[in-house]
Amino acid sequence: MALRVLHYADVEAAYDAPERVGRLAGLVDELRDAETVVCGGGDDTGPGVLSVVTDGRQSLEFFWAVDPDAETFGNHDFDHGVDALLSVVADAPQPWLCANATRDGEPFGAEAGVEPWTITEAGGIRVGIVGVAHPETAAINPNAAPVAFTDPIPAVREAADALRARDVDRTLVVSHCGDDADLARAVDVDLVLGGHDHERWADRIDGTLVCRPGGTGRSLLEVSFEGARPTATHHAVDDAPLDADVADAICDRMDAAGLSDVVGTATEPVVCDMRACKRGESRIGNLITDAYRWRTGADVAVNSGGGFRRRASLAGDVTAFDLVSVTPYAADLVRLQVDGGALTATLRALALESAPADLPAWHFGHVSGARVVWDDATGELREARVDGERIDPASSYAVATTEFFVASDRLFPALGPGDVVDRWGRQYEAVVEYVRETGLDPELDGRIHRPTLDEDAVPERDWPHSP
Repeated sequence: MALRVLHYADVEAAYDAPERVGRLAGLVDELRDAETVVCGGGDDTGPGVLSVVTDGRQSLEFFWAVDPDAETFGNHDFDHGVDALLSVVADAPQPWLCANATRDGEPFGAEAGVEPWTITEAGGIRVGIVGVAHPETAAINPNAAPVAFTDPIPAVREAADALRARDVDRTLVVSHCGDDADLARAVDVDLVLGGHDHERWADRIDGTLVCRPGGTGRSLLEVSFEGARPTATHHAVDDAPLDADVADAICDRMDAAGLSDVVGTATEPVVCDMRACKRGESRIGNLITDAYRWRTGADVAVNSGGGFRRRASLAGDVTAFDLVSVTPYAADLVRLQVDGGALTATLRALALESAPADLPAWHFGHVSGARVVWDDATGELREARVDGERIDPASSYAVATTEFFVASDRLFPALGPGDVVDRWGRQYEAVVEYVRETGLDPELDGRIHRPTLDEDAVPERDWPHSP
């Protein structure tokens, strides 16, 4: 008998395509036999539209069907906070493994059943599996901040020693670290199953097979231990058998969340491409910020545009799912009260000058309730008005944005947690309700004017800071 391993990772937004998740589950079922171990490599609860509105619990439909032997944590699994993640862990059928995570000095998630390693048996073969997360998980995702993540190499060494002491026949690492080359060189294991990086990969590093399945549920990795050395095969999911029960359950989740509801009709398509999301005033940018201001009654609303997701234009009948997919984030919409000086600084920050140094100079945010004139040649705010009037530094203004921009000091540093006076629920709910109540016909009105912008500097093609 030869051990076989099936490995998926970074399922992420595949849940927004129910048939794809159904086919991934169907492929696992088709390839699995008594000598097979099934592992998940993290980021398998989200992100995605459905993940946002269910706090990642839509993944349970897939987990219950596939019944994996092991799963580790990815950075996006913390998108909805530690408590939401541990709720999924408690209700999922598989062991969750993470050997390099602690909380308050104790192993993370132990109360919900998280372990550093596990032992399973496949066809009489004892297989030890250890899981590790990216050491920078908390830096990548602030919602993971209550958890401390350490160097995975010492954690894997310790776990591998413990597994060998229990007479396992094979030792596997399930990792969400991306580049696992250093890990493979430093530890004595039979196989490293990776995640985080969405590129399909299989290579031997110092004799250890290191492989990744690729992202968004588009392929499934199979590793066979038949022969002298394990070999890896990537299976495409597109033509796999469909597990209709999984696909239908995911659709039911969408219906129950109201995502399938048509909430508006776009007579003229609302473009959501890179230019529309990233370079300043656009119909989609005006729609989102107008919704924020409408919901909160604020004087001004702002958004950096960095969180806008490119997608097909909003055209014809538009569903709640379509709208949430533009800004699929669970952050609350908040209203702040600030003086005119802070408001002016915030409008100046629409130029995103405090963002990463490699952000193109033409990137710009979005605003509602104000008119700004930005000089790209000099990098200066020429003019800023609210209701046609110049901003009074001594006056008070209500500003609406998402809690993300309040918690971070990188994009709108003049806004702080102490300025928050009201919360209005998740930001995408405001957009859905705005369209439901007022319709879907955003217009350009010249609220952002950039007279010296070099249009040739704005490429038509996608750019890395354009998710």
